[in-house]
Amino acid sequence: MEQEQRRKYLIEYLLDEQNARAEIPDGEFAQKRLLRALFNVREPRAVNEEFLRVQDEYLSEELRKKGVTDIADLNPIAPDIYLWQGDITTLRCDGIVNAANSQMLGCFCPNHGCIDNAIHTFAGVRLRQECAEIMKAQGRAEPAGGAKITRGYNLPCRYVLHTVGPVVYGKLTPKHERLLESCYLSCLSLADKNGLNSLAFCCISTGEFHFPNGRAAEIAVKAVQKYKRETASKIKVIFNVFKEQDYEIYAGLLGADR
Repeated sequence: MEQEQRRKYLIEYLLDEQNARAEIPDGEFAQKRLLRALFNVREPRAVNEEFLRVQDEYLSEELRKKGVTDIADLNPIAPDIYLWQGDITTLRCDGIVNAANSQMLGCFCPNHGCIDNAIHTFAGVRLRQECAEIMKAQGRAEPAGGAKITRGYNLPCRYVLHTVGPVVYGKLTPKHERLLESCYLSCLSLADKNGLNSLAFCCISTGEFHFPNGRAAEIAVKAVQKYKRETASKIKVIFNVFKEQDYEIYAGLLGADR
């Protein structure tokens, strides 16, 4: 089955599942946007094996086209510390960190630009299903500062660690800063408990949650340094950034060159 055939099969399946009627648009770009939107709005539920087979083949081929960056090909800027600018959904390491919301089910907004949306899109529908099972067992929303771990599914990483950062409306407070530090410490502890050798952090809370980028980076770096100093952990930590602004901030804090 060719990639376009896979894409159309997935779109038709998801439309039928919702009892929705829509014409599949012409053109690869429009079809990809529709498929992503359908992934985004799908509630966590069972799906047949044929759908999963086609989905996994489709996402695997999309990843191959984008290309994968392996931590083994990165150069540390300090012992066990890396700075990398790129798409975290293409990074091969043991775990990546997702900036989640308190429902911990991924972003339901079609084609939204947040990292939560991207991770759930390119992992596939089973990620939301696993998250739903975790949240059902927990019986309450996830508080800021904690972390949960799931499989990575169709992502090149083995695991995804989901953490809820603080939301900043108005003035930044010491509580916001303590909660953000807790996100980093919780993820590192959970990663070590599960035997991960490497973990990539996104810029938690700096997007939709409005945490100031510079202060967030300072807290991130200090939290990682504190954890490694106090626990003697050998975990490799990648600070992943997407925007040039964040690269410059982290590079300044870590003394990194291009």
